[in-house]
Amino acid sequence: MAEAHSLTARARALLDPLKLDEVVLRALAEDLGSGDITTEAIFSDEVASAVILAKAPGVIAGLPVAERVFQLVDPEIEFTPHIRDGEKVATGANIATLTGRVASILRAERTALNFLQRMSGIATLTAQIVGEVSQYNVKILDTRKTAPGLRVLDKFAVRAGGGFNHRMGLYDGVLLKDNYIRAAGGIGKAVSLAREHVPMTVKIEVETTTLAEVEEAVQSGAEIIMLDNMRPAQMKQAVDLIDGRALIEASGGVTLENVREVAATGVDFISIGALTHSPKALDLSLEIHDYE
Repeated sequence: MAEAHSLTARARALLDPLKLDEVVLRALAEDLGSGDITTEAIFSDEVASAVILAKAPGVIAGLPVAERVFQLVDPEIEFTPHIRDGEKVATGANIATLTGRVASILRAERTALNFLQRMSGIATLTAQIVGEVSQYNVKILDTRKTAPGLRVLDKFAVRAGGGFNHRMGLYDGVLLKDNYIRAAGGIGKAVSLAREHVPMTVKIEVETTTLAEVEEAVQSGAEIIMLDNMRPAQMKQAVDLIDGRALIEASGGVTLENVREVAATGVDFISIGALTHSPKALDLSLEIHDYE
């Protein structure tokens, strides 16, 4: 197994215990409702061990989330991870071992796996894309295109895969997209209005789709310029036009297949909504053994 991608304290802080419990309890309530009638009909206090196995290769993310699911269902369940978030696993790898009441394990199983599979799918795709551009000085970013209510988990998974987080929400970054610009009366006016109302330490980012808009964004004093849905050749022209006067983000239509070509244009960041809006879940399973 490969060494885990080193998660920073800031990345780990995304899994704030109070916020995590809120997400997990909501998911458990959705699944359990008034009770697990199948489990209650068959089991009482029987104890067993179980393992979580990888049924496909990938990058694991979400072990603390899965563990918390089991703890909230039954604090007496022992959850022992055998790897760390950010670590690559092969098919058949033993990811974690559990010991506790069979009924409790079964009640928590699907919710825990749902979180772990989705987050590992995000981390796996992120790691693949990061690997494609490893020779370039560029950072892969996520977006706000996350599953409603799961943003902190989705963004944590991106970090586990070696990517970086764009703004968490509307509250922690200024990004002037087309509708803002249109309603404000142009790029210059939108930047001027934003600058009047945000602290000077906050960077202002402007979305552009043409070279003329790129030049207008530079002249307005924007610190970050997004090149939205531009072809690589046009991106390269924009990079040359900006000439270090602002940081540059490429966005729109970027995939595993074309990300290297985009990185080669010289942009500083590449944001990819597909990391979180349509990830393929990593195939994992839980198997009960050593039944008593």
